Amino acid sequence: MQLEEAKNIIEGLTKQIDHYNHLYYQKSTSEISDYDFDQLLAKLIALESQFPELKSPNSPTQRVGGAITKEFETVTHKFAMLSLGNTYSKEELEEFDTRVQKGLDSDDYEYLCELKFDGVAISLTYENGLLTRAVTRGDGNRGDDVTNNVKTIRTIPLRINHPISPQFEVRGEVFMPKEVFNQINKEREDIGEMLYANARNTASGSLKMQDSSAVAKRKLDCYLYSLLGDELTTPTHEAALESMNEMGFNISPTYRKCKNINEVINFITDWEEKRHELPLETDGIVIKVNSISQQKKLGFTAKNPRWAISFKFKAENAVTKLNNVTYQVGRTGAITPVAELEPVLLAGTTVKRASLHNANEIERLDLRVGDFVFVEKGGEIIPKVTGVDITQRTSSSTPIHFVTKCPECQTELLRKEGEAVHYCSNINGCAPQIKGRIEHFIQRKALNIDSLGERTISQLYECHLVSSPADLFDLTYENVIDLDGFKDLSTRNLLSGIEASKISPFENVLFGIGIRYVGRTVAEKLAHYFKNIDAILHATYEELIEVPEIGERIAKSVVFFFQQPDNIAEIGRLKKSGLIFEIDESIYQVENDILQHKTFVVSGVFENYGRDELKEIIKKNGGKVVSSISGKLDYLVAGEKMGPSKKQKAEKLDVSIISETEFNKLINQ
Repeated sequence: MQLEEAKNIIEGLTKQIDHYNHLYYQKSTSEISDYDFDQLLAKLIALESQFPELKSPNSPTQRVGGAITKEFETVTHKFAMLSLGNTYSKEELEEFDTRVQKGLDSDDYEYLCELKFDGVAISLTYENGLLTRAVTRGDGNRGDDVTNNVKTIRTIPLRINHPISPQFEVRGEVFMPKEVFNQINKEREDIGEMLYANARNTASGSLKMQDSSAVAKRKLDCYLYSLLGDELTTPTHEAALESMNEMGFNISPTYRKCKNINEVINFITDWEEKRHELPLETDGIVIKVNSISQQKKLGFTAKNPRWAISFKFKAENAVTKLNNVTYQVGRTGAITPVAELEPVLLAGTTVKRASLHNANEIERLDLRVGDFVFVEKGGEIIPKVTGVDITQRTSSSTPIHFVTKCPECQTELLRKEGEAVHYCSNINGCAPQIKGRIEHFIQRKALNIDSLGERTISQLYECHLVSSPADLFDLTYENVIDLDGFKDLSTRNLLSGIEASKISPFENVLFGIGIRYVGRTVAEKLAHYFKNIDAILHATYEELIEVPEIGERIAKSVVFFFQQPDNIAEIGRLKKSGLIFEIDESIYQVENDILQHKTFVVSGVFENYGRDELKEIIKKNGGKVVSSISGKLDYLVAGEKMGPSKKQKAEKLDVSIISETEFNKLINQ
């Protein structure tokens, strides 16, 4: 294919994909199936890999990430991002209204009220319709350039077809939807890690990740609420919101124009409970004078605009009695203390239990059974005990001491140095751990056996029919039909579901076998890097940490897992049952043979590629990516921060070491 032909195809694909993205994320409609959309995107990625000089910084392929940012550049804001004054009372709102009235010399004015979303403030600059820079608030005067990461947020336009001005700035709030936050915490629970406290902090941490492909997987979203520029003529804030909406920005439809402060207070009252129904966290209402000219007339104090204020909802909390502390045993053996509470209404739901996280938290709070405790919803999602009302404590109360033995099997608990969590080491004899591993194995992201549930797993375990995932594939009709609640049809459905799970791809199976710290994303990385279970089984610690996103802790956990004879035996049984333990190589479609018969090791950090992206380019050009250096290796593609041992070994074996620039020349020759 010639360069000009490729350019025309890339431009056409870009317009198509932008169109479908706009429909899906702004209009909530779709003219194309997910599969067909993915095919278009894959074709664009392949063409941009073949012709990197045609890859635009605003290409739809930026949505999937891949850029590595070692340090975030500090940028000075053209317009300072000032904070708002806060109030928690309606009386203070009325005082604010009096100041506005006085500042405008009794001119007529109106307010525009918006929900205050609990996320990370962001400033987006557009030049000639293209997104050129995304900067965090920072200290209000300077923030961090997070453009590569922001481009992965699909509701943020990368290009505007009909921009309001040659250069303008929009501001908004990057947030993590509650549903996504809950999914991430579920996965962290699956791999035995501490849960994130709230969606706001998780969104903030995600936005500062070094690998933008990891940010893309966090599924962040963004609402925009402010339009700035030297040449703008929008007369009101409401008109600015409408203009932003017309340009394709994601504007929350929850704003309302209010004629006076009483209507503002009514708006606040309307949303005080209704806000819990929204898909994201909110912590208040922002009230702004609607007229832009009146905003300019009112001006600013040293820290805040005089024409706007934030009404903050009080953190919803309640006081209730701590009746007991119980202990749960997780799939990995982690012991989690749970506060058993006198039922109390909180943020629209009745709370009876709250996590206490670990022994350190109990000690920090100095908890005692019978105490009256303060309970909040962390991020309005996870109930947590935040303190004790000492004034109601009786003199006879005694501190709670964390259990020393497993509450289920009475095994002495272990606590690793540097970790806050206690563990039960009785992996193969502790009922909650055994049942938890099977429940993990059959979940949707693993083997997806939806005909098998928690209650049935308990029955199978108690009847001594199942004590590991591999036992599921030995079940017979006679085993199942005798279980409580099972008849002919339900028995056949269960067995059919187990049989159908055998076609689950390797990455699902790898996730399902339950290696500690190996979540779904990590399992996918390992599967695609090593290609089969035997390669992972024999991988050294040094080879494992070469895999993108695999750190020291995960590598040690994988090595330890495959050192256990019981785990090797279990995998052997699963293999005999017909499960898939290798990647289907046919999914890698070779587009040309420039690198045919050539082998590569990719190591280090690169300026224009993520390591995964570089490996995909090698495969699509007919090359093979391997994990270790040997005398048969053709090329070591060396980026910054490559380990010195790799370089020394390659030099010793006379392997060609090439830079990123030399690699580009190789595939474009």
